[in-house]
Amino acid sequence: MKYNYFIDHTLLKADATNEQFDKLCNEAKEYGFASVCVNPSRVKYCYELLKDSDVKVCTVVGFPLGATSTFAKVQETKRAVKDGAKEIDMVINIGMLKDQDYKYVLNDIKAVRKVSPFLKVIIETCLLTDDEKVKACLLAKEAKADFVKTSTGFSTGGATKEDIALMRKTVGPNIGVKASGGIKTYEEMLSMIENGATRIGTSRGVDLCK
Repeated sequence: MKYNYFIDHTLLKADATNEQFDKLCNEAKEYGFASVCVNPSRVKYCYELLKDSDVKVCTVVGFPLGATSTFAKVQETKRAVKDGAKEIDMVINIGMLKDQDYKYVLNDIKAVRKVSPFLKVIIETCLLTDDEKVKACLLAKEAKADFVKTSTGFSTGGATKEDIALMRKTVGPNIGVKASGGIKTYEEMLSMIENGATRIGTSRGVDLCK
């Protein structure tokens, strides 16, 4: 079975150039990926390359630390949507979650949800206890996010099948779960899907499909 349509084809490197984004978008069209996931400054460029295809442009907000203000996340989201982004992957305020300031975390997500057409909430699982992972997922669900997502790929670890299973159990069947960070082989991708992932964030989409 092919899983091309599960993949967010990702390029978030600081030194990425137009030539690399051209390649990213052409590959996404060729392989029928769900989206390309790029930094906000590259949304408009990729939108123009993809506007005649079914591939969406996804971008990241509050990335990669999640520690920017809610106001900044909202403004970043508004600009990205205006530039053509159809999906937003926002990072929660991880420190606030660990301080158990759940009202702050909830309102942070809600504010971005309000201006986002489609929202994935990155909880950065590698920095959380299992109880914190559950709480983060419940807050995302309460805020009516479309997805919960494991990782930025820029912290101390990435997706694990155990975290995917826990997140799926927590949010139930009606919210997406995105596995992202460190997925390098077809077998790893398949394990994520078997444990409940409905989207895969990876810079190795072409290799996985091959």
